Amino acid sequence: MREQYLHILDIVTNSIEAAATRVIIWIQESCSRNLLSITIRDNGRGMSPEMVARVTDPFVTSRSTRQVGMGLPLLRQATLACNGDFRIKSQPGKGTELLVTFQHNSLNRAPLGDIAETCVNLIIGAPDVHFVYGHKTDCNYFTFDSYWFYGRMAEMDCSQYALVEPAKKLIREKLFNIHSLG
Repeated sequence: MREQYLHILDIVTNSIEAAATRVIIWIQESCSRNLLSITIRDNGRGMSPEMVARVTDPFVTSRSTRQVGMGLPLLRQATLACNGDFRIKSQPGKGTELLVTFQHNSLNRAPLGDIAETCVNLIIGAPDVHFVYGHKTDCNYFTFDSYWFYGRMAEMDCSQYALVEPAKKLIREKLFNIHSLG
């Protein structure tokens, strides 16, 4: 995939389809450690150890709508191409945690892409899911919580669509700030 946000969308879509009611996306960028890590944790159905062992096989999928599942195999390949790592932990009934790492300065590493757009689309696309997005750099960090988003909507007595652009702007400003400090 050309940008990391597409992998994030794919993984979170899997979480939502696994009946997750809470999804945490945590991105850590460390130039000093030459590391980019993305962690996605959910409280969905989880997977058996057998499924976890087979999940990076493109011909294994739990979806009945198609015969192949390319998202995780492509993500795993992307991590390996960037001297990174791919780890997945899951327990039936408890949820799943995916941790992927990349060498930050790898020429093979795709850019993150429009994370603000991604987060807001997830929030309005799955309003029953509690999303928390956190992003940390060597200098600072911030979090964005969908409960805040819906709280603002209630305070302002407006639709979620009225807050889409302000929410994207807020996330973009926070990202700019944590990248420009130091």
